[in-house]
Amino acid sequence: MDESDVPARIEHTVLGPTTTAADVREVVETAADLGMRACVPPRYVPTAVGAAPDVEVVTVVGFPHGNHQPAVKATEAERAVADGASEVDMVAALGPLLAGEDGATEADVEVVVDAVEVPVKVIVEAPLLEEGELRRACAAARDAGADFVKTATGFSEGGATVADVEVMSEYLPVKASGGVGSWAEAQAMFEAGAERIGASSGDVIVREYLDSVGAPEDGADAGAE
Repeated sequence: MDESDVPARIEHTVLGPTTTAADVREVVETAADLGMRACVPPRYVPTAVGAAPDVEVVTVVGFPHGNHQPAVKATEAERAVADGASEVDMVAALGPLLAGEDGATEADVEVVVDAVEVPVKVIVEAPLLEEGELRRACAAARDAGADFVKTATGFSEGGATVADVEVMSEYLPVKASGGVGSWAEAQAMFEAGAERIGASSGDVIVREYLDSVGAPEDGADAGAE
């Protein structure tokens, strides 16, 4: 990978329950400096867009458990896009899938995909699933027209693993998220098939990457999309 590509594949993230507008501004300004995307809570999408208009802002829908009604998720996604979000990460409804109702999980995703014209990533909480369940969740997301599958919210048990990314990449492009805190960890995820990394340590990952290739930090700006 060259240094212009890696930063743009990192989504610098702040999604915690105590997140403030100041936190969001700091994250998107850092993302702008290093050529990253940013992932922020829905209420702060306008703040993020206003603070760093050139940064691609991602937000979450049905977060963190996915138990919202599908129509509510769709409305949340529509509002996020109207506020300036360029991508949406939605939490899949896993309860129906675990009950054998894969079609209900697929329909849950499809409602959001149909509601917006931006890429939709589907969070499947891979650490909570057996491999067969993970494959069914990824198939449901694929069949519903999603653009990516994402490993985890980071607010449940576990995070991204190489084994899960390898399975998930058989179905759709993968965003590895949850517990990825260094360039070495991010590189392992990329080598396993991930296309994106979501991390609250996105700045650490990019700086470590640039150090590893001997690139200046200001050279990362060329990687912003």
